[in-house]
Amino acid sequence: MRRLLDILCDGTRLKIVRALRDNQLAASDLARVLGRSRSATSQHLRVLREADVVQPSRNGNVVRYKLAADINAQILEDVGRAFDKLDSMSAG
Repeated sequence: MRRLLDILCDGTRLKIVRALRDNQLAASDLARVLGRSRSATSQHLRVLREADVVQPSRNGNVVRYKLAADINAQILEDVGRAFDKLDSMSAG
């Protein structure tokens, strides 16, 4: 659990988890959403893959990522929603 929370302490990885909640996206799409380089985004995706938070799926030359359907991904998704609520409360 601590490892998962450490992963979320990085804002970029939290943004990736948020972006993948309802979508499957390629690294290049995520890089555009994040405003980061593709290589930097890929490094964050590697950390998330190793923690079993995201799962890659290949279709030809394109690798798309989605949130894993296990408990680790669910915990991260729930924490991401909590952060969303905090953001909306501080904005209002």
